[in-house]
Order: sequence, then C-alpha cells, then structure tokens
Amino acid sequence: MQATIAQPALQGRALLLLTIAAALSTFMEILDITIANVSIPTIAGALGVSTSQGTWIISAYSVAAAISVPLTGWMARRFGEVRLFVMSVLAFTLMSTLAAFSFNLPMLVALRLLQGFVSGPMVPLSQTLMVRNFPPEKRGAAMGLWAMTVIIAPICGPLLGGFISDNFHWSWIFLINIPIGLFGSITVWTLMKKRDSAIVKMPLDGVGLLLLVLGVGCLQLMLEIGKDYDWFESAFIITLAAVAVVGLTFFIAWTWTSKQPVVDLKLLKDINFRYGVILLSVGFMTYFSTVVVVPLWLQSVMGYNATQAGMAMAPIGVFTVILSPLIGKNVAQLNLRLLATMAFLILGSVCLWNSQMTLDVTFWDIVNPRLLQGVGLAFFFIPVQSLMLANITPDRMAAASGLSNFLRTAGAAMGTAISVTAWEHLSSAHRAHLVENITPYSNPSLQLMDNLHSAGMTTEQSYAVLDRTIGAQSFMLATNDFFLYCAVAFYLLTGLVWLTRAKKS
Repeated sequence: MQATIAQPALQGRALLLLTIAAALSTFMEILDITIANVSIPTIAGALGVSTSQGTWIISAYSVAAAISVPLTGWMARRFGEVRLFVMSVLAFTLMSTLAAFSFNLPMLVALRLLQGFVSGPMVPLSQTLMVRNFPPEKRGAAMGLWAMTVIIAPICGPLLGGFISDNFHWSWIFLINIPIGLFGSITVWTLMKKRDSAIVKMPLDGVGLLLLVLGVGCLQLMLEIGKDYDWFESAFIITLAAVAVVGLTFFIAWTWTSKQPVVDLKLLKDINFRYGVILLSVGFMTYFSTVVVVPLWLQSVMGYNATQAGMAMAPIGVFTVILSPLIGKNVAQLNLRLLATMAFLILGSVCLWNSQMTLDVTFWDIVNPRLLQGVGLAFFFIPVQSLMLANITPDRMAAASGLSNFLRTAGAAMGTAISVTAWEHLSSAHRAHLVENITPYSNPSLQLMDNLHSAGMTTEQSYAVLDRTIGAQSFMLATNDFFLYCAVAFYLLTGLVWLTRAKKS
C-alpha cells in the first residue's frame, strides 16, 4: 500500500478550478452519450451505411460504459483516484479525436467502444474528488454544481448535435471534446497529483469480472437493439436476456461472498444507500424517459426539426442552474427527505400537466412544463445524493459513486428502451381503436371525406390525409398515456423517500 502524504486542503481559486475541471469533465462525458443520437442519420449518410447500422455508434458506447462504470471502485484503489481520473479523461479525449477521423463504420464503432470503456470512471470519480476536497459545510454547494452537469448535459446533447449536423461536418461532434478534456485533465493533475488516494495493490477478481461483462454487456446490448429485433420475438434477444439473467445472478452470488469483489455490493447493507440508489436510478430512469419521448413526439408528430426540439427541451436547465447551487449551499440546514418528496411531487405534477397536451399546443405550451420540471430536478439530485452517501466513509466513496452511477446509467438505458417501446405500443393500440370508428356508416367519417373532396382532393388524397390524422392523434394519445404512467411512478417514489433515515448535520 502506498500512503497518501498529508497536504493542506485546497482553498479559494484552486478549489474553484478543481470544481470547474471536474464538472466540465462530467459534462463532456454525459454530453457524449446524447450528442450523437440526433446525428446518426448524418453520420450514416456520410459513411455510406443505413441509419439502422448507424445506431451501433450509440450501442457500442453504451455497452462499454455500462461494463466499466462498476469497475471504478476497484480501479480507484488499484491506481489512485486522481491518477485514474486523469488517465480516463485523457484516454476519452484521445478516442474522441480518433473517432472524428473515422473513414468507415467499423472504425467508428470500434473507437466508440473504446471511448465508452475509458469513460466509465469519469463521472463517479469527479463526484468523489469534489466530495473529498470540499469541507463538509461547502460540500453541498459542490454537489449542486455536479448535479447541474448531470441534468443539463442530456438536454444540451441533442440541441448541440442537431446544430452541428445542420451547419458543420459531423466530426465536430467529437472534436469539441478536445479543449474540455485537456483543460480538465491538466487542471486536476496539477492541483491533485500530490493529494491522490492511497494505492492498494488488490488482485483482480477474474471470475467476477467475467460474470459482470457477460451480464451487463448482454443486458445493455439487449436494451439497445431489442426494438430493432422486435424484442422477444427474436431468438437472438431471448438468448441475450437469458445470458444476462444467468450472468447477473451468478455475479451477485459470487460478489457477495468474495473477499476482494470487483464491485462492492455490501454497500447496499446501508439503509440510506440502498433506498437512495433505488430513488436515484428509478427517478432518473423516469425523468430520462420523458427526455427521450418528448423530442421523438415533437419531431415525428409535431413537425419540429432537431434544433427546434432541442430548444423546446432546453428550458429544463433554467431553474436547475439557479436553484441547484442554492440548495447545495444550504443542504446541511435543509430537511433532505422533505426536499426529495417535493421533487417527486413536482415531477409527477409536470407529467400530469403533459398528459393533457393536444395537437394544437404551441411552442410555449411545451416550454412552460419544462421550466417547472427544472425546479423538480434541482430538488431531486442533491437531496437524494446526500441521503444516499450520508453514511459512506471516504475510503468507500469511489466504490459507492461507481455503483450508484452504474445503476443510474443502467436506469437511463432501461428508460430509453422501455419508453420508446411503450410509446409505440400505446400508439398502435390507440390507432386500432380509432380505426374501428372509421366506417362508411359513420357520419363524422363521411363528413370529413366530403369536406376533403370539396377542397379538391381525390379519394386517394383524402384517405392519405385521414391516415395522417389518425396517426398523429394516436401518437398524441399515446404520449398522454405515457406521461400519466410517469406521474404515477414519481408519486410512488415519494413513499420510498421516507424509508431512508434523516441525515445528521
């Protein structure tokens, strides 16, 4: 074991620089998850492949990141938290640069796979570094800034990706990471190289790692491509699901009894961490589901382009940016369980608001709920994170952050897969119900066809208009149902908040 030499605590400008560097590195990594989503058609066209093949750009990154995030605790003890964070940021920047110069899809997918793998430690370790270097009375304010990056990055991703795709070459999606990555890595290393955590030369649990790769890799791959294979109608998806269940079951059993586990599942024995992880992962999964469905609805039904859809979603960050530092600064004096309850009540109410939308909504009708949603998110992240980590000792912080961030990321992936599939299935059900009412004996149907004929349309054109109208209405009704279910999920989480124990100042 290499002991850490005591150093005076960072203060003033140095502490501010560390916070900015760690937060920007987190922002860069989370941004990269979503920025490529809206650019897939552009990238696929430039590389001469289909859009469905282009989705492997997203899948490769997600699968690799899902595997590496839980390894953060072991790698941080083996190499040191600061050294691992800096290596991760530099490697991420290098993979981003190489990805920008990819000349075919296999090369880009391979580099995105490597980029996802090296990105794993960035988010949990940025959180760990700030918690470890801020005094307890200022730790909440630091976590407020960290929480803003987690919330705002998924919103900025589609907006920035759409803007770059519309105005520049797709490679700039990856090249914009270079200045951020260099600033983050150089700043953190300069400030923290003499303040690294103790290095413990622990053996690698090969069996646990193999089970983790099999279980998490197959689960993430199933979630990413299940929709394209019609889910469990495909033997391939059934095989992935079976391997994921068996792999994760054996992984939990093996890790729970291992003396040197690759992931410390015994953290879940702490009541606050256990319920805090559920609140964080399920809450973020539900929130992220809305972030996925709303842009899809705006672009496929309401006629918005990628940039306009991003602008409609961006106001989520307004009150988040304003309130998160204030809540973080005063978190020690606030009732965390009450704040978390308020968060889920607000987020549930926003979903109820959204469940009343119609096809006649204006841009501002879409923006206003997003503003209130930002208030709920500000009350959500910091209190839940503080409750979750209340009893975690500094030496286990990297492992706890890695496990919680893995489950949060897995929740977002599950939310994406479940929300898109549920939205489309709800739409199909509503379409079938609406079509039942379109008959030669239905007076509204006859009246509509007469009006379309009177406008100079042929019978074929009239039926085409009718089909588009039914499609738009079915997706609108599906969107309303989807938000109603999300509201129920948020309201149910309010009860779970009170199973945690109040954090002592």
